Amino acid sequence: MIAALCMVSWVSAQEINCTVTVNSDLIEGSNKQIFETLKKSIEEYMNHNRWTNMTYAEQEKIECSMMLVVKQVSGNAFTCEMTLQSRRPVYGSTYTTPLLNFKDNAFNFTYQEFDRIEYQQNQFTTNLTAMLAYYCYLIIGHDQDSFQRLGGTPFFQQCEEIVNACQSASMDGSEQKGWLAFDSNRNRYALINNLLDEAFKKYRNYYYEYHRLGLDEMINNVTNGRARIANGLPVLKEAYRARPATYVINTFLDAKADELVDIFSKGTDNEKKEVYELLMDIDPTRQTTYDKITNN
Repeated sequence: MIAALCMVSWVSAQEINCTVTVNSDLIEGSNKQIFETLKKSIEEYMNHNRWTNMTYAEQEKIECSMMLVVKQVSGNAFTCEMTLQSRRPVYGSTYTTPLLNFKDNAFNFTYQEFDRIEYQQNQFTTNLTAMLAYYCYLIIGHDQDSFQRLGGTPFFQQCEEIVNACQSASMDGSEQKGWLAFDSNRNRYALINNLLDEAFKKYRNYYYEYHRLGLDEMINNVTNGRARIANGLPVLKEAYRARPATYVINTFLDAKADELVDIFSKGTDNEKKEVYELLMDIDPTRQTTYDKITNN
């Protein structure tokens, strides 16, 4: 059961430092205390739980942010959208690179003020705890993939275990959204299915090369680091051509589009041309953003 994945351990070696915002502007009424309580409960759950057996120093914690936009509250049922962002420092610099910029349009759950957000051993508790655990492992998995080839696999497998448990759990229709295989090709199920698919192993290897052999090497040689990133970009096109509905490539570009512009607007004319054409081929909706590569 997913409970076994996340036993709470209140120690000082937690992996995540997440800032949570709950926006309730769409909800009428003057009593907003429940939203502040929810925010604090989510932060405590994500930041005080030890998710792995690895030891993180305080300065090594993964910086991230989560924003919930509450669209509707009916009794104890919350209908929300959630945006998650995570980042990591680039070696030898003050720059932090975005790893995730992910929006969940079906972040729906039941919650009563002062409900304790935690797992009970050998027992599925709530959709909220499951979603938060999923995203904690997703954050850690991306962070580990950026430091070690396929280093995030055990954490993505934890996500998969949560997905499987939630698919068989007793939940109403609104809470089931995001977990189901045929509900959407852009949901929690689809993303983790992509990340663990052998067909996307090349992409995940490139994710490592982008960060460790590209960005982290720029302190030594900017030109070589940029070239490493450019040389691997065709992997994105290969994955996109094989499966045009691939969600994981969309999530990569959601996080990296602006960074790619910053990197290649300072590149050679040949790099600018090749990178621009590739990005426009697989992600034409961001043309205004990518035009900045060739306009500089």
